[in-house]
Amino acid sequence: MSHVEGNMDDFGMDTISLAGPLQAKLDAIRAAGFSQVMLAARDLVGHPQGWQAAVQEVKNSGLRVTGFQVLRDFEGLSGHLHAYKVDIAKAMLEMCQALGCGVMLACSSTSSHASADPAVLVRDLRKLAMLAIPLNIKIAYEALSWGRSINEFPQAWDIIAQADMPNLGLGFDSFHMFATQTALDDLELLDPEKILLVQLADFMWNEIKTVEERISTARTFRVFPGEGVHSEALAALVLKLHELGYRGDYSFEVFNDDYQQLPLATVAQRARRAALWLGEDVLRRSVPLPNQMRLKTRRPA
Repeated sequence: MSHVEGNMDDFGMDTISLAGPLQAKLDAIRAAGFSQVMLAARDLVGHPQGWQAAVQEVKNSGLRVTGFQVLRDFEGLSGHLHAYKVDIAKAMLEMCQALGCGVMLACSSTSSHASADPAVLVRDLRKLAMLAIPLNIKIAYEALSWGRSINEFPQAWDIIAQADMPNLGLGFDSFHMFATQTALDDLELLDPEKILLVQLADFMWNEIKTVEERISTARTFRVFPGEGVHSEALAALVLKLHELGYRGDYSFEVFNDDYQQLPLATVAQRARRAALWLGEDVLRRSVPLPNQMRLKTRRPA
């Protein structure tokens, strides 16, 4: 039987899983064998020497930046609120470009002041994409499971398809799919070329019964793939994406208050185990490539 080749470069960590200063996070991620990192704006602006110094640390680390996050509540606003958010978007795009990052994440709006009119949402996302074009940045639009009008990925995909911009695509987060119990078959709607980023996480209970619990779990108690109770669903999701033709990055989007109290190396090793499980046990990939880290050795059939 032939196997698809892959390597640790397919998987990356998000700095939000780790405590401490940016340099320590970057060092821990590299030491665990990862070659890419997902950054948040606060990683840059919270640097004691300023955001440009943070950019230099990232570049010196040699890690590729998977994506930059997150622009919130952009679409659907009007008047002074819209103008304000455009200014915020421009500043974030500037930092994204300075990092040499090609993808910025935008989450669906949760604002009660935002319009639910699809035409307005399409107009605003098209505008955001146009702001990003001169900077050679793609916008990954993600459906938050507590979004006001866009809260499942098929809805986000509809808006993206209507906006029809070459640099606008889908940011996919497994947590939100599991939280809303969106059907796996809905992935068939997607063009794999327009999936710009896949973020993976699990959690510890089978069902989330309220929006409040959904938000709390999302922000404080996600776990790495293979650690939660949705391992089978997560494996099926990754296999389905692969079957559809997705060959992009997988980033571990794991907000967890407990991990913020552990040594960075301990958390990074948990992420490494998740990458090994996905790469070897789920996708059955091995890495006999020069200068690439090998996933664990396959047992003889």
